[in-house]
Amino acid sequence: MATLLSSTSSFDYYNHSLHFLFSPSKLHSPRILASKLPELSFPVFSPSKSRVFCESKTQEGQIRRCSPLLEKASLPSNGALASDEWKAVPDIWRSSAEKHGDRVAVVDPYHDPPSTMTYKQLEQEILDFTEGLRVIGVNPEEKVALFADNSCRWLAADQGIMAMGAINVVRGSRSAVEELLHIYNHSESVGLVVDNPEFFNRLAGTFSSKATMRFIVLLWGEKVCLSSGETHSVPIFSYKEIIELGRESRVAHIDSHDARQGCKYEIIGSDDIATIVYTSGTTGNPKGVMLTHKNLLHQIENLWDVVPTEAGDRFLSMLPTWHVYERACEYFTFTHGIEQVYTTVRNLKDDLRHYQPQYLISVPLVYETLYRGIQKQISTSSTIRKLIAVSFIRVSLAYMEFKRIYEGLYLTRNTEQPSYLASMLDCLWARIIAAILWPLHVLAKKLVYQKIHSSIGISKAGVNGGGSLPMHLDKFFEAIGVTVQNGYGLTESSPVVACRRPYCNVIGSIGHPIQHTEFKVVDSKTGEVLPPGTRGIVKVRGPQVMKGYYKNPLATKQALDEDGWLDTGDIGWIAPHHSVGRSRRCGGVIVLEGRAKDTIVLSSGENVEPLEIEEAAMRSSLIQQIVVDQRRLAAIIVPNKDEVLQAAKVSSIVDPDAVDLGRDKMTSLLYEELSKWTSECSFQVGPILVVDEPFTIDSGLMTPTMKIRRDQVVAKYKEEIANLYK
Repeated sequence: MATLLSSTSSFDYYNHSLHFLFSPSKLHSPRILASKLPELSFPVFSPSKSRVFCESKTQEGQIRRCSPLLEKASLPSNGALASDEWKAVPDIWRSSAEKHGDRVAVVDPYHDPPSTMTYKQLEQEILDFTEGLRVIGVNPEEKVALFADNSCRWLAADQGIMAMGAINVVRGSRSAVEELLHIYNHSESVGLVVDNPEFFNRLAGTFSSKATMRFIVLLWGEKVCLSSGETHSVPIFSYKEIIELGRESRVAHIDSHDARQGCKYEIIGSDDIATIVYTSGTTGNPKGVMLTHKNLLHQIENLWDVVPTEAGDRFLSMLPTWHVYERACEYFTFTHGIEQVYTTVRNLKDDLRHYQPQYLISVPLVYETLYRGIQKQISTSSTIRKLIAVSFIRVSLAYMEFKRIYEGLYLTRNTEQPSYLASMLDCLWARIIAAILWPLHVLAKKLVYQKIHSSIGISKAGVNGGGSLPMHLDKFFEAIGVTVQNGYGLTESSPVVACRRPYCNVIGSIGHPIQHTEFKVVDSKTGEVLPPGTRGIVKVRGPQVMKGYYKNPLATKQALDEDGWLDTGDIGWIAPHHSVGRSRRCGGVIVLEGRAKDTIVLSSGENVEPLEIEEAAMRSSLIQQIVVDQRRLAAIIVPNKDEVLQAAKVSSIVDPDAVDLGRDKMTSLLYEELSKWTSECSFQVGPILVVDEPFTIDSGLMTPTMKIRRDQVVAKYKEEIANLYK
């Protein structure tokens, strides 16, 4: 029987500025405005590209596109356009300010100056930035590039651009200049909102000659730090100047009846494009994913089943805030009165201990880093402490295994349901063993795990996305009492389509679909819908699926079919439904096994996934990173040199006082280690290439969400891999 799975029930800058220049209002006299706009250079703006709107009775009024709930106070008093419902993403800030006004919304400790803002303050900041963009001439539906990293000002800029009906095009500062130039020009952006002077100076030479910018907004830092001469004809505004211009314009607009009557108001539609997010995938040129307000509002309105957060809960944010995973999660959590703390990779360890967050939204590499830190702390303890900790962890792993059996959360692909009697005996046996192990597990909590919890916080849950969570990490954190909920999504789906619930956290899966989302698994050749337990290509459909790729109808047609199904490109299966037994609560969860394009076809015709080998190998403390080349079945390994040297000393390969290990000895030791950890995998890797340089975002070998760009790694070491076979 074919299976389709869904979840629906419970789950004229130029001319506008002229108005202010020649307004009779004392507030907006030419002298005052000139002091506000010291860099203003009218020749930069092309009148042909801007509407001419003046507040004259003989001319058409200025068009103001608004987020109807957010800007309710400034809309006409007849209330025809105002709304009490969310029509656009920025509408959430009016609701949050009303419910949680004086609660702290964001803590941004690592910028100068450090910032803490309440929900009321953040709403006003967004409104001021929105109006400031109108003052400098941004029009609805124009694209504005927002190239910056995590901060409270990024949030205000992001929402300010959306709230006036413009479309933001986002990226972070660690991307290559040529990639940013491609994104800016391909998206037809009219202006640039940039993080800081250092970042802009890196862009200036290329952008000044190859991009057309009507304006530049600097979020942080001083304009005096900018390179001189590169953008002499383009007006540059600081963040504070935009805020001040917006604040004064808002006051004038609200206080003046003539100003309000002279405008033509439009509201942002739910199907309007909110943002264009260029993919940061592991292969190919980035494509511009068009996400609408409706797409993102679906996430905001339906993620509470996954993360039942409460007002006052603290979230720690270290993923790129422009990335749709982090972004959608932030929008959602802000509607529930949480406190968002921005941190960095460098400060994550200290901030986990200091802020003790209830939740951490992150990616597999972060959980891997936490795991290795805990393991290292255990391994460097005294012999007796190490023995106690390792023994307790083994007991807890066994306890949780039996607990999963009697709770019905033991994942299986087997479609055959066990008999009622066999199920009862199985669950009874699991309960007896779990009861025997339970006292030791409780003791382990008090003696070992309590200290781990105090150092990492995450008292409610860590939510994993952006990549597959290795099984050994999943089981380890479950054993020590840190709940990790594995989820799944794509940029093209805004992004979340499935996630494990707190009450049904099936290890090894990505959980059930979120509300109003459908899944099906199809045969890669015939497109036939496959039954539960059968591997195939995963497809999804729902309100969160993108409008399409910007200026790329061919790619859109390849990804989206006529019925709205999105081809994820991932291989997976849907767990079969059992009414009894150890898997009775697993029915309908989705399990992913890798990317279709990465599949290795052996000479026997068997298909295997490199992810299986890589996840098994990463259990070794000697291996920092690994990529399996699916063309030659070789492995490229970045070693953990300190651990490798220590292992060599223990094995008497080198003297106890050695400070280095030869390349041949290191390769041999790593090959033995790889063989040991991957012995139970479907196939064994051939030769290995040991490289010194880690795969990083800055080197272009990892995506901003810390996934390894497999093709780039293999391409970089192509010759070295070929030499292994000579």
